[in-house]
Amino acid sequence: MAERSYPIYIGAGLLARGKLLAQHLPQDRVALITDTTVAALYLDVVADALGAAGVSVTKVVVPTGEQHKDWHNLNAVFDTLLANHCERKTTLVALGGGVIGDLAGFAAATYLRGVPFIQLPTTLLAQVDSSVGGKTAINHPRGKNMIGAFYQPLAVIADTATLNTLPDRELSAGLAEVIKYGLIRDPAFFAWLESNIEALIGREPAALAYAISRSCENKAEVVAADEREESGTRALLNLGHTFGHAIETGLGYGTWLHGEAVAAGTVMAARLSQHLGLIGAPELARVAALLERARLPVNAPDLGVERYLQLMGMDKKVEGGRMRFILLRAIGSALLTAEVSRDALAAVLAASVAHA
Repeated sequence: MAERSYPIYIGAGLLARGKLLAQHLPQDRVALITDTTVAALYLDVVADALGAAGVSVTKVVVPTGEQHKDWHNLNAVFDTLLANHCERKTTLVALGGGVIGDLAGFAAATYLRGVPFIQLPTTLLAQVDSSVGGKTAINHPRGKNMIGAFYQPLAVIADTATLNTLPDRELSAGLAEVIKYGLIRDPAFFAWLESNIEALIGREPAALAYAISRSCENKAEVVAADEREESGTRALLNLGHTFGHAIETGLGYGTWLHGEAVAAGTVMAARLSQHLGLIGAPELARVAALLERARLPVNAPDLGVERYLQLMGMDKKVEGGRMRFILLRAIGSALLTAEVSRDALAAVLAASVAHA
């Protein structure tokens, strides 16, 4: 994907550097898309910085929350873009967390059959995961992220200072995705996280900067090898997500944060890996212990085994009617497999719910 490569900037105070963003624009005009929570904190900062750089800004504000990543709010974005005569070279700028990045990215992929797009992620989860790689989507009542497109941004500008205003719960949710990289491909990073998780929880700038940059490096390498999830390599980034998306959908979007559901789902995936003899009890314990130290849930909500199976059957990795799972064969090594019997899965689901 060299022809679609793009820069990722990481540092404090970047949102106020209008010229940094402006240098990537094909036209001195943007539509700045954000949500009500982020708008109160950073909308004027970015709009003023862009204005000072000679860029005209159309502001689009949607409600906050995963439950609002839907057709209704996507159409509201389109309404504003059309009412303001936004053109094919008008860049859509996503200012916010993963929900805004997904919503604005899908809008960019489809408005006028595709317009430029830049990510300004303001949550840890978005800075380490969802803003990088070009996956965009909205939710459907039957499943999370079921309607979307692969669409790469022109640039990602991650201002680490925004993490200072991030609620503790949101910070922990982002750590679930950070931990994922260590589990699937980077055992040294996992060990570093075991030694530094309290520093991350405490928002130590140097620790956060390293965790963000290493996570982005890991994701960029995976996406470069399999941009559109065709070889199975990129699917490894979905460790814990098959279970996690079922939790989010089953509880109702927004009840648990995405990272919280992924954390519980990661423990479920590790438990399934142990059940199949791929890893041992010590590895499962390390996974659960680190997530718990990150102040994340490690026990699954009781949706019922049959409901879990129904929801997981809607997963995007289902192929030929068979569920496919990301499992661990070691800390730092993962695999994609469909060789999981219904009995094994039901047993692990029952055990996971029993731990709750």
